[in-house]
Amino acid sequence: MEKILVSRCLLGQPVRYDGGAHGPRDLLQRWQAEGRVVPLCPEVFGGLPTPRAPAEITGGQGARVLDGELPVLTVDGADVSPAFLAGAREALRLCAEHGIRLAVLKARSPSCGNHENYDGSFSGVRVPGEGVTAVALRRAGVLVLNEDELAQAESWLLEQESQA
Repeated sequence: MEKILVSRCLLGQPVRYDGGAHGPRDLLQRWQAEGRVVPLCPEVFGGLPTPRAPAEITGGQGARVLDGELPVLTVDGADVSPAFLAGAREALRLCAEHGIRLAVLKARSPSCGNHENYDGSFSGVRVPGEGVTAVALRRAGVLVLNEDELAQAESWLLEQESQA
């Protein structure tokens, strides 16, 4: 049975920066009941509290954080890059431990976003880019999708299991 790494906020756990959640979603709840879900909030794992100050990446480019070129900064200017990097390492560890090849992560998060992110100005402007954890997983060969791509995730899962 394929395991899936899932952002804890999408499972209804109040771990967002503002103490909120974005779930639970029916399909994710079903997968959780089947024992497929490995939950993770990279930011919380990295040591950040809930609630916490909002954080963004200049240009929305998590790859540049992962490569040591840019920091992740809070709205107050604090560098929280070490926590984001620790969360990405934990995600990679969990994927290796559980043989995970699919992750469903929170869209537009500086950790988890897989297509776009906020631009670092804290003004709500979105730009193409991945979060720190999302890019680390993608580089490791994990398919990273978001909560708007659950149908694609389910299709991928069914295809993998039909080939087994």
